[in-house]
Amino acid sequence: MSNISKLLKWITFAMEAFFAIPVIGGTYILAQGWLPLGVAFLLHIAAIIFLLKDRRSIIGNGLGVITSIIGIIPILGWIMHAITAIVLLFEALAGSNNKPRY
Repeated sequence: MSNISKLLKWITFAMEAFFAIPVIGGTYILAQGWLPLGVAFLLHIAAIIFLLKDRRSIIGNGLGVITSIIGIIPILGWIMHAITAIVLLFEALAGSNNKPRY
């Protein structure tokens, strides 16, 4: 996995994990007028592009795109951010090996 792919995977994980913190993540998103969900959406799309180029798994970031879209629904959004963060964490940790995934 390239350095950019790794960096985007870890950044999107950190962002999703922050959004999944009860009350704090939701308050931040609401205070910013849902702009963080748009930024997350764009970062997930960028990560998908780089991961496809590297032939790596895009499941976590694909889930992140869906989460960014439905994240405006309070409880469902919180659950989806938590699930997405966990998936991204496992993918980021698994990305340390250098074998491409097809």
